[in-house]
Amino acid sequence: MKNLIPLLLTLLILSCSGDKKSETTTDAQTSPEQSAESSKGFPTQVYFGDTHLHTALSMDAGAFGNRLGMDEAYQFARGDEITSTTGIKTKLHRPLDFLVVADHSDGMGFFPDLMAEKEHVMKYDESKKWKKMIDEGKGGEAALDIIKKFSQGEFPFKTNDVSMMTPVWKNVVDAAEKYNDPGKFTAFIGYEWTSLIKGNNLHRVVIYRDNGDKAINQLPFTNEDSSDPERLWDNLESYEKNTGGQVLAIPHNGNLSNGMMFAETTVDGRAFDKAYVDRRAMWEPLYEVTQIKGDGETHPFLSPNDEFADYENWDKGNLDMSAVKTDDMLQYEYARSALQIGLKYKKELGTNPYKFGMIGSTDSHTSLATADDISFFGKASNVEPSKERWEHPFVTSEKGTIYTWETLASGYAAVWAHENTRTSIWDGMKRKETYGTTGSRMTVRFFGGWDFNEADLNGDYVTQGYAKGVPMGGDLNKGTDKKPTFMVYALMDPDGGSLDRIQIVKGWLQPDGTTAEKVFDVIWSGDRTPGTDGKLPEVGNSVNVENGTWDNSIGSAELKAIWTDPEFNPDLEAFYYVRVIEIPTPRWTLYDKLQYGAELSKDIPLFNTERAYTSPIWYSPN
Repeated sequence: MKNLIPLLLTLLILSCSGDKKSETTTDAQTSPEQSAESSKGFPTQVYFGDTHLHTALSMDAGAFGNRLGMDEAYQFARGDEITSTTGIKTKLHRPLDFLVVADHSDGMGFFPDLMAEKEHVMKYDESKKWKKMIDEGKGGEAALDIIKKFSQGEFPFKTNDVSMMTPVWKNVVDAAEKYNDPGKFTAFIGYEWTSLIKGNNLHRVVIYRDNGDKAINQLPFTNEDSSDPERLWDNLESYEKNTGGQVLAIPHNGNLSNGMMFAETTVDGRAFDKAYVDRRAMWEPLYEVTQIKGDGETHPFLSPNDEFADYENWDKGNLDMSAVKTDDMLQYEYARSALQIGLKYKKELGTNPYKFGMIGSTDSHTSLATADDISFFGKASNVEPSKERWEHPFVTSEKGTIYTWETLASGYAAVWAHENTRTSIWDGMKRKETYGTTGSRMTVRFFGGWDFNEADLNGDYVTQGYAKGVPMGGDLNKGTDKKPTFMVYALMDPDGGSLDRIQIVKGWLQPDGTTAEKVFDVIWSGDRTPGTDGKLPEVGNSVNVENGTWDNSIGSAELKAIWTDPEFNPDLEAFYYVRVIEIPTPRWTLYDKLQYGAELSKDIPLFNTERAYTSPIWYSPN
């Protein structure tokens, strides 16, 4: 067994498992598509990155104590060693392939000006108060006050000041241009539009396909301009028309929106019409299904028959805890239920507004894109690794408290693309050939068609997948009397846990207009047999809580299968996506307990089951 605690002293993202793993994974590290010729007409490589990272430019990140800028963020993501805000030297064991520095558009540049005590900021009493709190070591309290005032529309000054934003946006664009290294590391130009309606989170990350010569020509859209996503789409349309560029928006995970992210009315209360659903589907092709502030695939209330539904859910309230969560909000916050709602609009209006692919990203405010439990730097710089951070309030109000231990080391965006460039990865995002993980870098493929067979699976399955079907993010249309077949493949992260199982999640629109869902275990490790209830027994748990190790003698290095939907009805709208479950591995809270002697409460989880969610494949009878 490897003892991981000495490695934690330097907080590197390192290989993390028992010695038994090496025997099971050595021959499986190169999957067929990884050795394919780059001249193939389809993407042969998966690239891992973070589309949602904040630096000290974001006013909340700065107030929480982050003093690292864009240079450090890009350097860290590409694999350089840097020193964190709290003085810890750290380096990614495996560099990322791409990064979006997505600082908040509202107040962009406010915090550096606050720290510099510039007159145009310090003329406000609130600014003086926040600066004093920060100087007194109460930056966390200042940050929470900033967030609350911004959430409730009570900020003391305009957060879209052109004179403040213009030079900062130039710096953002210049930094991305500086670190973009086509073929080796992609630095996307982007920002986060921070829409908040009385504390309900409707944030979107905006990502440009373009280089700086186009992106520089229009300032980012802000919540000050409007909190309505339709106005953001207006802005993006204007950008494309005026520059000839291309841009897309990715909604933040919806569990802090209190039912607004996937509502069935517009922000101003109108029923959806054809124009609305068309525009939403066009501008928002992806969804951030998992990140630090909770996992957003599904919820036990929505999926009571899914034993893996209760995974790191955040269901207490909205962003600033000004309003508590109620059960009726949940269906409008989670990916699986939103995908089902989208089928209804496809039937009614001809377009599915919630036809999105899946990615994960961090939403880290430390400038450090870490989604690995062994090196989790937390949401913000005031909760970087320490003995006490687990019990630190993340957000608190008279309505309740969310604690730091509830944050999770998640996630990453995985994109199938032809090459590591802005255009190729952005195009992969646009066509939804993506999946999200909670931190693992497992390789996942998913194809749907009508004629896949075992020979396809055991031969050049990737070539056959594209030739005879569609990849994740694609569409199957009626035109045959056959049942659809799906080809699934997963290869474990060589530094992660081995694979427990591959599942296919199906959702469909029933004849009476209601929706339904079902989770199918497609292929699994070991010689387990489903019980009389159809449920597969647990894979086991090899995590040693005494030393923070685990043993990959359970699980599989590789899983692949052909699956045919046994309940297919050719007259019903449906979607299918893959969920891959790993064996249990240590959670960041266990590493903190062992490294720092943190005295955790007994109900704090010490291990978790990392997972991946692919973009769906949709079936339509029309």
